[in-house]
Amino acid sequence: MLPGNKLKILNDPIYGFITIPNELLFDIMEHKYFQRLRRISQMGLSYLVYPGAHHTRFHHALGCLHLMQKAVRVLRLKGVEISSEEEEALQIAILLHDIGHGPFSHAMEHSIVEGVSHETISFLFMEEMNRKFNQRLTMAIEIFRGKYPRKFLCQLISSQMDMDRLDYLKRDSFYTGVAEGNINSERLISMLTVVDNELMVEEKGIYSIEKFLLARRLMYWQVYLHKTGVVAEQLLIRVLQRAKELVQSGRTLFASTALTYFLKQQVTAENFSEEILQVFARLDDYDILSAMKEWANDEDFVLSSLCQMIINRDLLKIKLKKKPVSEEKVERQLQKVMSRFEISREEAAYFVFSGDISNLAYKREDEKIHILFKSGKITDVIKASDHFNLKALSRPVTKFYICYPKPKD
Repeated sequence: MLPGNKLKILNDPIYGFITIPNELLFDIMEHKYFQRLRRISQMGLSYLVYPGAHHTRFHHALGCLHLMQKAVRVLRLKGVEISSEEEEALQIAILLHDIGHGPFSHAMEHSIVEGVSHETISFLFMEEMNRKFNQRLTMAIEIFRGKYPRKFLCQLISSQMDMDRLDYLKRDSFYTGVAEGNINSERLISMLTVVDNELMVEEKGIYSIEKFLLARRLMYWQVYLHKTGVVAEQLLIRVLQRAKELVQSGRTLFASTALTYFLKQQVTAENFSEEILQVFARLDDYDILSAMKEWANDEDFVLSSLCQMIINRDLLKIKLKKKPVSEEKVERQLQKVMSRFEISREEAAYFVFSGDISNLAYKREDEKIHILFKSGKITDVIKASDHFNLKALSRPVTKFYICYPKPKD
């Protein structure tokens, strides 16, 4: 193949044409680990609420790459030195930042893989690819892990205003149709600058930052923490937990080889080996969906009922409260379910549970978003802003929920 054949241009519904700038980036995108992201939904089960939300982590990674290219151009124009090696490393790091996500994203982290974050798995995939690509990903991995000495490069990958957030807010807003999340990511990038190795925003970008933080908060309540999405994800977690419980008690369940492996094994951060990584690489949304379609007809009442709820979008009822749900309320619902379906307390607990969701648009204890004034003064966006709502955005808001089966008609 001629080298020029690898310098592709892709068409993205959000930004238009995205350029793949060199052969290494193209080869990384062609790798099976990256191609797997085509089969991992960006927003899990949110399509049960917003029918358009079927975009994938593959789309998102490409969008992040495009924004990173723009950020490097903007900073160079402002006199910030970024070498061609650093530019390539930034592009690789942002392209691969989500490569460790499992099927339906966060549901995996709470069910069949115990306490292994997607960031940890992303790092393991990047290490594996680094060996394949003759250590050409070494600098990208350093930046991804926040270990590279030039801090602002790490902040472009992971901070309160990184390329990841700038893409997913705009992209998720587009695919859900929730206009409140539609930020002007290109305008925000054009306001970036660097002082003393720190990424910050020029004074004239302050209103864009306010809009960005407000959009983030609204998207969390309207989309990411939408109560129907919350109950759907909780059901999926319980589907996988129940399947694992049945398999480990000796039952044989229909599942792909990769999913069967994770149902049989106790996978933790301590024993996450090279072998496990290879099996994980074969796991995607289709494994879970095809299994649930079969399990919906399983003889186990709990497993079949939970699967039917998701497949047929006939979910549990969820009620949001401002205060924690009392144990008495949970107990009352448990008793009703045990009596109605003639099942044990342990089985009823799959259908009746409580929890909480929390929304924090701006973490003041994290690395702050700094505003650079023309005078040279630097201050946190909360202090710099005259927007009365911004202080509220830096305080966490927690809502409590209880889920239980809908009453009979």
